[in-house]
Amino acid sequence: MEEERIVTSGQTAEDSAVEQSLRPHTLKEYVGQPAVKKSLGIYIEAALSRHDALDHILLYGPPGLGKTTLACIVASEMGQNIRVTSGPAIERPGDLASILSNLNAGDVLFIDEIHRLSRSVEEVLYPAMEDFAIDIMLGKGPTARSIRLDVPKFTLVGATTRAGSLSAPLRDRFGMLFRLEMYSPEDLSHIVRRSAGILGVNADPEGLLEIARRSRGTPRIANRMLKRVRDFAQVRGSGKITLEIARDALAMLDVDELGLDRVDRNVLTAMMDKFAGGPVGLDTLAATTGEDAVTIEDVYEPYLMQLGFLQRTPRGRICTPAAWAHMKKQMPAQAEAQIKMEL
Repeated sequence: MEEERIVTSGQTAEDSAVEQSLRPHTLKEYVGQPAVKKSLGIYIEAALSRHDALDHILLYGPPGLGKTTLACIVASEMGQNIRVTSGPAIERPGDLASILSNLNAGDVLFIDEIHRLSRSVEEVLYPAMEDFAIDIMLGKGPTARSIRLDVPKFTLVGATTRAGSLSAPLRDRFGMLFRLEMYSPEDLSHIVRRSAGILGVNADPEGLLEIARRSRGTPRIANRMLKRVRDFAQVRGSGKITLEIARDALAMLDVDELGLDRVDRNVLTAMMDKFAGGPVGLDTLAATTGEDAVTIEDVYEPYLMQLGFLQRTPRGRICTPAAWAHMKKQMPAQAEAQIKMEL
């Protein structure tokens, strides 16, 4: 189900090719995250003036907010090459040793989903980050010996959606830690306008702002919606994205004015109609909706909680008055009493 949702912030095969062409290449072009941009600009300028490699950087936050884009920008601003890989792709310490030994001085190594590195790979990464050297074991048993090989001075940029899953020794070796925040509709409107220009899409500012409002604060979702609304405008309209076309297209996609889709509304409806708004346990909710419990917890709940529609309590999940109002349902007295008791 998750792969089919237009509002999923995870990357799809289609997104990969399109994001490459839409990706900004400098900090000046990058929209949003002002605090991160300001700090990175200072650190990059300082490193360039010293003719030194930038310190290691950890980027964390929800998917789709531009962590890979920022890593590419760091390499571009530093005038260096970037090597892109991911935690699951580095299965053995030898894989990491091969990558590190093939870097040039000053290069940027970007590891996505860095929290999924195995412990044995992490052990190789520690000396590489601190001393720019790797320890390799030769032989086995009593005759085994370790040799240390120097690697070029590089900058590691790690990205994760679960900073809490990172081991403390690895997290402490990053000199800069940045959390990426959800984007405002205004920032997303700038991003969609830029993307529309690159894709050659004719659009009104009002139509683009409507797409931005329903994009759940995520640029990846905004760009994906832009492509779907563009298709709708070509077939059902004159080819231009207007406010009316944007609303009609997003209504066809089942995305409401707050960015909730059919699955989000099904979760809320199940809680309201079958459990009077809760509290309801995660496993019970999963069985009722036919979704996996982990998917509900990791994919659906975060945005509903961000909107203030859902709250976790010791006894289970409950729908808030704002959720009842949005779903246009009358909150029963039982639910009101339950909320007062839980809160």
